[in-house]
Amino acid sequence: MIMKVTVDSKKGLKTNLKVFVDKKTIEEKILLRLNELSKTINLKGFRPGKVPINVLRRQFGKAVYGEVLEKILQETSTKALEEKKIKPAGQPKLDLKSHGENKDLTYSLEVDALPSIKLQALDNIKFTDYEINVDDKEINQRINEIAKNQNNFIDKEPNSSAENGDMVVFDYKSTIENKNFEGGEGKNIQIVLGKDLFIKGFDKQLIGAKKNQEKEVNINLPENYPKKEFANKKANFKCKILNLKKSQKVEINDQFAKNLGAKDLADLKILVSKQIKSQYKMNLDAISKSKILKEIEKIHEVELPDSLIQQELNLITQSLKNEDKEKNKKESEKIAQERIKLGLVLNELGEKNNLKVSEEELRSAIQKQIQTMPGQEKQIMEYYKKNPSAGANLRGSIYEEKIINLIKSKSKLQKKTISISEAEKLITDEHKRHDHSLEKESKNTKKTVKSSKKLKKIRKK
Repeated sequence: MIMKVTVDSKKGLKTNLKVFVDKKTIEEKILLRLNELSKTINLKGFRPGKVPINVLRRQFGKAVYGEVLEKILQETSTKALEEKKIKPAGQPKLDLKSHGENKDLTYSLEVDALPSIKLQALDNIKFTDYEINVDDKEINQRINEIAKNQNNFIDKEPNSSAENGDMVVFDYKSTIENKNFEGGEGKNIQIVLGKDLFIKGFDKQLIGAKKNQEKEVNINLPENYPKKEFANKKANFKCKILNLKKSQKVEINDQFAKNLGAKDLADLKILVSKQIKSQYKMNLDAISKSKILKEIEKIHEVELPDSLIQQELNLITQSLKNEDKEKNKKESEKIAQERIKLGLVLNELGEKNNLKVSEEELRSAIQKQIQTMPGQEKQIMEYYKKNPSAGANLRGSIYEEKIINLIKSKSKLQKKTISISEAEKLITDEHKRHDHSLEKESKNTKKTVKSSKKLKKIRKK
């Protein structure tokens, strides 16, 4: 193949290449393709595999030329970039200048090159590793909250009446217009009066009921009733009250702790302390990471490819109306530039330090997700099989985490122990700053960084 590549113009990262391919090369590839077709195509009046090339050219010449041209463009454009040692930042723009059957091919390639990045020393970067100090008062307060949410019911005295907060245990048979219907029977149903979790308004009609009493409840079935034909219909429930129970304050002792999966109360306090720390640690680590990334972006000077900035800008503004895009144009461009710059620097750090994500690390990350969602292993594995992009995103997250850990290992670590109130202030301030930044970026999308105060049920591992 005779191919010539010349640099037509170069300005910053943008380069215009001129590529020439001689007509003899193109003709050879056309003949090769026609010969391939002659072995498979059947035409009336010719024996199979014996169709003359000139006949095939008359009938299929244009289609074959188009096919050959596309392959030559793909092959030569890749070779042209390799020859000039250009790493493209995006898809090059190709412009045909001269082409056609029995003609030389000439085209131009406009390409944004990835910049050469000079990595700066990381030893002047500072980051804080926060440790949470959890005192006994906070631990006891959290355990009391857990105790309040525990159901601890004991039988009520004989002849007692049902009150709000009591548990009523009953069987029922129900009818619509004096006719039985599917789903109209229940055995040993337990509801806590006042929570209104069975059918809205049902609880109120059981107040005052007594054990062994027959109690009628008339209520409209809900809109989302499983059988649509019965939705919103008025039903008559005949309830046989089996038992009444009242709530009793949970005693916080070793047995209480064991019920939650701890060895004893002392062990429960240790577990609660760890969980409180973990709950805040995740958000505090995110704040530290954000500050590290800001410093990385700040200490590097990088010439940015226009094509990458435009791609990122399109992502940032895709949900905005045209007037909002124009209004937020400068801020959106600034955010796009910062993201592209940071991405290029982090990628260079990863490549220079030969960081990779192994298949084992990817499988391990998926297994961690499975552990947080018991019973859904099959669905999660199926999701990753059917969505290669999900696996690619997870791999990207692991890769980024490796780069962050590399930066931390070379940076100046400052350990700092703070109280829960100090942690909440840090997280709240970051939340406000983050929201303010996103508000400028887009009025339609907001992300929040929140400190979750809900304690998950502790289970023994």
